[in-house]
Amino acid sequence: MIPFSLLDLSPVPLGSTPADAFAHSLDLARHAERWGYLRYWLAEHHNMTGIASAATAVVIGHIAAGTTTIRVGSGGIMLPNHAPLVIAEQFGTLASLFPGRIDLGLGRAPGTDQTTARALRRDLHGSAESFPDDVVELQRYFADPVEGQRVRAVPGAGLHVPIWLLGSSLFSAQLAAALGLPFAFASHFAPDYLLTALEVYRKQFRPSATLQKPYAMVGVNVFAADTAEEARFHFTSLQQQFINLRRGTPGPLPPPVESIAWSEAERAGVEHSLACSVVGAPADVEAGLRSVIDQTQADELIITAQIFDHTARLRSFELASQARDAIGSTS
Repeated sequence: MIPFSLLDLSPVPLGSTPADAFAHSLDLARHAERWGYLRYWLAEHHNMTGIASAATAVVIGHIAAGTTTIRVGSGGIMLPNHAPLVIAEQFGTLASLFPGRIDLGLGRAPGTDQTTARALRRDLHGSAESFPDDVVELQRYFADPVEGQRVRAVPGAGLHVPIWLLGSSLFSAQLAAALGLPFAFASHFAPDYLLTALEVYRKQFRPSATLQKPYAMVGVNVFAADTAEEARFHFTSLQQQFINLRRGTPGPLPPPVESIAWSEAERAGVEHSLACSVVGAPADVEAGLRSVIDQTQADELIITAQIFDHTARLRSFELASQARDAIGSTS
C-alpha cells in the first residue's frame, strides 16, 4: 500500500473568513491523522482571497500543534519569495518544536501574480534563476555546522529538515534528480509533463546522503461522495475557481452549482488543467486512484480537494482513505 498524503490550501469559502479556514484546516488535519494520512502539507499563495495559507510556516505550526503524529509541511514554500536563511530559521524553529514531523517542500513559482510578487520580493531580477543555488544554500543551513562557518541558522543547523522539490515541468525534476532529493509533481493543476517529468527524474537521479533511490509523489484532485452525482456537484466549486482565476477575477471559493456558465473554450481549458482528478462514488474513486498509481508508479499520492462544505470535504478525504486501504489490500 503506497502512502497517501493531503494537500490543503486552507480554502476560504464565500461568506466565511480566514479564521474559519484555519479552524477547518485543523479539524481536517486531526481527521486525516486518524484516517492514516502520512503528511499534511500547506501551500504558499498570496493576494488570493480564497486561500488563507499565505503565511505558510505559521499555519504549519498551528496544524502541528493541534496534531500528534502526522507529518506537517509545505507543498510548498515558494523559495524565490524569501531569503534561504529566513526559511531555514522558520523551519528550523518548526523542527525544534515538532521533532521528526516537519517537511519542507520548495517551489520556484511566485505563488501569485507578478505585481504581488514584486511587492513580496521588491526586486524580481534573478529570483527564479537563482533557485538551484538557493536550494543548495538552504541545504547547507540544515547541515551540521562546520568550523569557520560565519552564518548559521539558529535554530536549523544540524537538524537536517527533509527537503522536497516541487514542480510542474522538467526543471525541478532535473534539479531534484541532480541533488538526490524527493520530487513532487503538481499534476492536480498542471498535468501536461507528468509522465515525462517522472521519467526524467528517475533516469537522471543521483543518490545522495539523504536519499538512495528516486522517490516521487504525484498530486491528484479527489472529489469523493456517496454518490457520483454529489461528487460531481462538489467538483463544480473547483471548476468555477479555475474559471474565475483565468478571467482575472479570483475570489473566495464559490459554492457548487448545478450548471456552470462557461464558454466551450473555458470548459476545455479547465478540463485540461484538471485532468488529473478523480471524481465519483467510492467505487469510481478506487478505480481512478488505481489507474493513477498504475500509470505513474508513484511512490506516494498527495490528494487535494477544494470543497465548499466542510462536512462534505471531510467525507471526501475519508472515502479516499478507504480507497487507499482497498487498493493496498489487493496489491
